[in-house]
Amino acid sequence: QVQLVESGGGLVQAGGSLRLSCAASGRSISYNAMGWFRQAPGKEREFVAAISWGGGSTTYADSVKGRFTISRNNAENLVYLQINSLKPEDTAVYYCAAATVPRLSASLKFDYWGQGIQVTVSS
Repeated sequence: QVQLVESGGGLVQAGGSLRLSCAASGRSISYNAMGWFRQAPGKEREFVAAISWGGGSTTYADSVKGRFTISRNNAENLVYLQINSLKPEDTAVYYCAAATVPRLSASLKFDYWGQGIQVTVSS
């Protein structure tokens, strides 16, 4: 079992930046593809970004390309989401998730989820 805990959220002004962290425990996530999702009020949870086990492959939702960067530190069992040029529409609860496979694919499924962390962007 993998436990995931997000941190780094908060209230920020539009145009600002945040770095979200996801700390994994229970076992190493070195061979898991990892992802970030978000859920805005009244909306369904949506995919934000994913990264392969070694960090060599990443993929992003079109709405965040060029502003968000996913990265990982396998030695520390951490995954990050750097969020720049924040917009009010980025306001959401952000979730970290772990897949049980190492590589990215169109059918990638995430089996482990954190509890989420709030990011609020004021205009």
